[in-house]
Amino acid sequence: MKLLLDTHVLLWAAAGDPRLRSEVAAAVADPANSILVSAASAWEIAIKAALGRPTMNPEQVAGCVAEGRFVELPVTIAHANHAGELPPHHRDPFDRMLVAQARVVGATLVTHDRALGAYDVPILWA
Repeated sequence: MKLLLDTHVLLWAAAGDPRLRSEVAAAVADPANSILVSAASAWEIAIKAALGRPTMNPEQVAGCVAEGRFVELPVTIAHANHAGELPPHHRDPFDRMLVAQARVVGATLVTHDRALGAYDVPILWA
């Protein structure tokens, strides 16, 4: 199964945060699953770090990918076009991009953000 981690789920999974439901932690740890991390999440983390918000170091995201824990998902023109076509259920451009990417690549979005449930995308609730 392909799972695309929302940014906060990426942070929780990388840190072993207990807020991550045990079923989701098990799915992320299962080597049979492909765990995708969007370049949009790395961008969001870098912006928040630059603003001084406590978050993961942007280089840690690259480290998780380099270690093989996660698979990097670049943002493509097809993703951008799809994000632009989404109805305005959610205003956060990073979350809209994640929805678009999940739909384009056929992944299940792993999130805790209930507002994303308004989109036609498979969701694993974190």
